[in-house]
Amino acid sequence: MRSLLATTLALMFLGAASTAHAQTCGEGAGGFGRWLESFKKRATAEGVSRRAIASALSGVTYDPRIIRLDRNQRSFKLSFEQFYARRVGTALISRARARLKTHRATFDRVERQFGVPREIVVSIWGLETNFGADTSGKYSIIRSLATLAYDCRRSGFFTGQLIDAVRIVDQGHMSPAEMRGGWAGEIGQTQFLPTPYVRYAVDFDGDGRKDLIRSVPDILASTANFLKGHGWQPGQPWGPGTHNYNVIRDWNRAQVYQRTIAIMASKLAGH
Repeated sequence: MRSLLATTLALMFLGAASTAHAQTCGEGAGGFGRWLESFKKRATAEGVSRRAIASALSGVTYDPRIIRLDRNQRSFKLSFEQFYARRVGTALISRARARLKTHRATFDRVERQFGVPREIVVSIWGLETNFGADTSGKYSIIRSLATLAYDCRRSGFFTGQLIDAVRIVDQGHMSPAEMRGGWAGEIGQTQFLPTPYVRYAVDFDGDGRKDLIRSVPDILASTANFLKGHGWQPGQPWGPGTHNYNVIRDWNRAQVYQRTIAIMASKLAGH
């Protein structure tokens, strides 16, 4: 028979493992507060100021709505034909052409500096938020990311996103109150997550802030800079099987989305 000491040690080990797991992630609201305090220490260790941490995370609570949305992403389960028909129509194409005319000078600058065709950038802009019309700011980005970082399904990924969200506050580009966007923490009119924001967002209008909510120059340049940073080859095609098509994949991993961007851009370019 197993000795009492061995049994006791095993139970102590299991209890310690359970506690460690609870500190790393969790299911449901229980333990969220303890996890958040642990997260604050990690953010401090990664160089985020205590002032920004206190400002961004004060009063943040678990949001069960975000978990329900995370478990129910239906649009990417559609076929390409269904997805394209739902997301792209003559109205979106017309609005894209209008934006290309209205912001021609900015698109000229973006193409010269980053080497990414305007048709690709404007397609992403239109598909993500209908050129800003669908950016409701319904969700607190900080609260959404904290909920997803605590949830065990993709805790590691969203913990990094949350640290960078607080870093954006620390750098003075957005206040916690301004950080409202998509349910999964997307920021602005082309839906940057915080880590790509930190790496690729550009102050293209020269006002000292990287504003992906209101500044069209910043929005377009940042989107192009993301693609450039992932290896976009200027002057090369972007259809399926090409290097640039693989770069589009880095923007969005859903195959239907990649193909929709490429085909919409080709239509706008007259290919």
